[in-house]
Amino acid sequence: MKFVSYQPYVVETETSKTLYFDSIHVQSAMSKGDPNELRLGYTHVMMSFLLLHPEPLDILIVGLGGGSLSKYCHHLLPNARITTVEISRDVIGLRDIFCIPQDNDFFKIVHANAVDYLHDKMQIADVILLDGYDEIGLPKELRTAGFYANCHKALRKGGILVANIHGDNVRIDTCNRRMKQVFDGEVLWANAILSGNQIAFALKQVSRQPLEVLKQRAHNLRQQTTLPFPRFLDLMWDSARSVSNGYNWLEELPKSPEFDQLEDIPDMGCSTISI
Repeated sequence: MKFVSYQPYVVETETSKTLYFDSIHVQSAMSKGDPNELRLGYTHVMMSFLLLHPEPLDILIVGLGGGSLSKYCHHLLPNARITTVEISRDVIGLRDIFCIPQDNDFFKIVHANAVDYLHDKMQIADVILLDGYDEIGLPKELRTAGFYANCHKALRKGGILVANIHGDNVRIDTCNRRMKQVFDGEVLWANAILSGNQIAFALKQVSRQPLEVLKQRAHNLRQQTTLPFPRFLDLMWDSARSVSNGYNWLEELPKSPEFDQLEDIPDMGCSTISI
């Protein structure tokens, strides 16, 4: 297992707890009043997978941090099995501080290097949320073509790899090219609101759905979660023009004034984040 050099620590106020790996970059943030709330804007956008796969049975999360995505998925989707892979034993040791549930039949934390964990997994997940950052940024071993290929093998038909990518255009373009090679060109992108994060949605044989179904689902999800899923659908539409050999399966989605009137989500930390 790769040696972890950083030492996580927590800064606590009257209303929140924040995880750091260094003195600059926020890794995770939790509201004491609502421990399941997603505080960082890019994590909201990552939940857009629900537009395309609303009822996953198994969600694999790479990177625990303060457990924001793990807790939120467990709370929102109680019938889904949530497995989180975390390389740092010290980060896992903070689970009680961040109100992370204990392991049970539907929630589990695995201490492992995600590269090692995924190298022999076949069709174990419907969704993979890739958000494994260290004190420097996105580790290079989590953005190789080989790692993306192992994610593809670990997904079932209709599965989605959701990857939080931060970096310059060269890094983003490289990740995009590698994911498209593995996922037959079917990669959607959404720009995380008010941050430099780019969120990729790599699709494994995802069934096409009528636009009216997607729009209704976005409306229902907004009612359920208060997150602006119609805005997320709009963001995904913008990138769908080049998907599936030129066939844009979202191309008839109208630009609605409703999307423009939605307020942006505040991003409460640095873009170089692990949740």
